[in-house]
Amino acid sequence: MLLEALLAYAHIAAILGWVVFMTSQAALCRVEWMNAAVVHRLGRLDRLTDVAALSVLATGLARAGWGLKGWDWAWAQPLLHLKLALFLGIGLMAIPPARAYRRWRAALAAGQGLPQPSEVRQARRWIMIQAHALLLLPLAGSLLARGLGGR
Repeated sequence: MLLEALLAYAHIAAILGWVVFMTSQAALCRVEWMNAAVVHRLGRLDRLTDVAALSVLATGLARAGWGLKGWDWAWAQPLLHLKLALFLGIGLMAIPPARAYRRWRAALAAGQGLPQPSEVRQARRWIMIQAHALLLLPLAGSLLARGLGGR
């Protein structure tokens, strides 16, 4: 029981970290707030968001493998597959903003100035889509933990 509680704690802490870093990106990635410091901060936040997301994946897999129900039960559940698909989708949606941040940093370093407002709005749109899709993961997790929608 202690292991199950610790795995749940680690997973929840990782999820909270992911939400914090994604929210920070959404808050900073605004046309009216864009400056050189924000461009650099967005790059750092993107890396932290990636680390947090990988921590969510690692702790989730640890819960599935070492938790009370075990890997065989978890892998047979359609909701686990839904969660993994959502996670992958959110990860793919993170690529356009990450590429934009790299371009913006390179442009700043080359003396080309700040990104165009349309680029900032597009990156923010991707971040917001990710953030809203992320809301579905805990729902699927709650249903999965209670054996609903499963086999």
